[in-house]
Amino acid sequence: MPRKPSQEFVVAICGPLVNVIIAAAIYLGLGINAEFNPGYDFLKAGHFFEKLMVWNIFMVAFNLIPAFPMDGGRVLRAVLAMFMEYGKATRLAASLGQGIAMVVVIHMLLTSTFQPMLLLICFFIFMAAGQEAASVTQQEATRNLRVRDAMLTDFHRLPPHARLRDGVELLLAGVQQDFPVLDTHGGMQGMLTRHDLISALAEKGPDHPVIDVMRPSPAATHPATDLTQALDALSACGCPALPVIDPLSGELVGLLTAENIGETLMVRAALMKARA
Repeated sequence: MPRKPSQEFVVAICGPLVNVIIAAAIYLGLGINAEFNPGYDFLKAGHFFEKLMVWNIFMVAFNLIPAFPMDGGRVLRAVLAMFMEYGKATRLAASLGQGIAMVVVIHMLLTSTFQPMLLLICFFIFMAAGQEAASVTQQEATRNLRVRDAMLTDFHRLPPHARLRDGVELLLAGVQQDFPVLDTHGGMQGMLTRHDLISALAEKGPDHPVIDVMRPSPAATHPATDLTQALDALSACGCPALPVIDPLSGELVGLLTAENIGETLMVRAALMKARA
C-alpha cells in the first residue's frame, strides 16, 4: 500500500469500483430490474445475473464500511492522512475499525444472534487493525534511522573450531546472547543462538563442536540500510540477530538485534522529550 494519501485512496477505492462496474454492466447490458432491499434473498429470487448484480451491490456497501483495514477503512485513512500526520491517521482509522467490530459483537451478544462468519470477520478486523497501527507506529519510530544507529558494535565472535564450553563462557561473561561463528578468513559461517547453545549443552555436553550446532548464517545487512527495512528482514528470517557487513571490506562490523533496536528507540524518545 503506497504511503502517499492520494495514491492509497486510488488503490483502496479500486476494489469497490470493480463491483460497481460489474453491477452497472449487468443492469445496463441486460436491462435487469432487481428490487434491492434488506429483505432481498438473492440466493432464491431472480435468475443468475440478477443475483450477481445484487451480490456486487452488497459487496460495494460492505467494503465501504469504514472498518480498517477493509477498503472503506483504507479510504478513510487516506482522507485523514491528507489533513494530519500519517501515523495519527492510521491510529484513528484502526480505532474506528476496532470500535465497529466490538459494536457488532456486542449487538450479537445482546440480541442472542450468533453468526460464526460475522464473528470471524469482526475478529479479523480487530486484530488486523491493531497490527496495522502497530506496524505504522514502528515505521514512524524508525524513520530516518539506519542500521548503523542501532547495531551492536561491541560483540564476541567464535572461531570454527570452538566448543560449546567456549560459547557458555562468553554467555556468562557478558550480556551478549547470540554469537557469530567466523571461518578462518573472517567470513560469516553461521550463528550460535542462546537457545541452541543451551539445548545442545544438555544433550551433547560442553565439548561438542559449535559448528555442528550453529544455524546457517542469515542474510546480512549493511550499516547504511534503512532501519525499518532491516527490522522487517530481522522479523522475516526468524533469527535473533542479523549480521551487519561492511560492503567495502566485507568484514563483520556489527549485529542487529531486536533488543538493540528497542534500546535505540527508547534513547531517541528520551532525547526528543528532553529537547521539547
